Amino acid sequence: MTKTSNENQGCLAALLHLLGLDVQNAQSAETLPYRMRDDFLTPTEFSFYRVLLSVVGNQATVCPKVGLTDILFVARPNENQGYRNRIAPRHLDFLLCDPRSMRPLVGIELDDTSHTRADRQERDEFVDKVFQAARLPLLHIQAQSTYNTSELSSCLTQYLAATSTPAKPFNVAGAAPPMCPKCGVPMVIRTASRGDHQGKPFYGCPNYPRCREILAIV
Repeated sequence: MTKTSNENQGCLAALLHLLGLDVQNAQSAETLPYRMRDDFLTPTEFSFYRVLLSVVGNQATVCPKVGLTDILFVARPNENQGYRNRIAPRHLDFLLCDPRSMRPLVGIELDDTSHTRADRQERDEFVDKVFQAARLPLLHIQAQSTYNTSELSSCLTQYLAATSTPAKPFNVAGAAPPMCPKCGVPMVIRTASRGDHQGKPFYGCPNYPRCREILAIV
């Protein structure tokens, strides 16, 4: 490469930098080193996925390999950034969601022989505590070559039948804003924009939509 070519490349890089770009961002798609994985689900995971589909039917949507930060958030993030970092690289094997709202119903960890290792057991113990804190059920199911669908259906029934609870009333007269029961932060007054309660005020969590806790005002 000639000196002139090098100078031209240097000028181009400087110009791209001024525009908030860089040489890597200017690459064509053909030169980027990304490839699609053919093993998104392992054979064991795919086998169980098909069993789950047959068991839950239209009662739930089955989501495989969900990142924990996609379904959980950290209350008071400015104080608890370290806790978010602990779950950021982790994922859940399967998540069952309400098909009408996609609200998480229950998480499932498919435990193979690797879960007998000390490091995996330590990881599992931490994840169990995370889900307990978030009040989201988590089941551990042993990976098998075949599954008893009747037993699995019986195990999942209580979670598939879960429904949201109505908002509890809160007397606002002379009272400080209530604390969100999920996040532990003061709630704020909002006004319903639609539905049967359109135009009526209620207390909602400031972390909405990540947190949908509400209290009716009486």
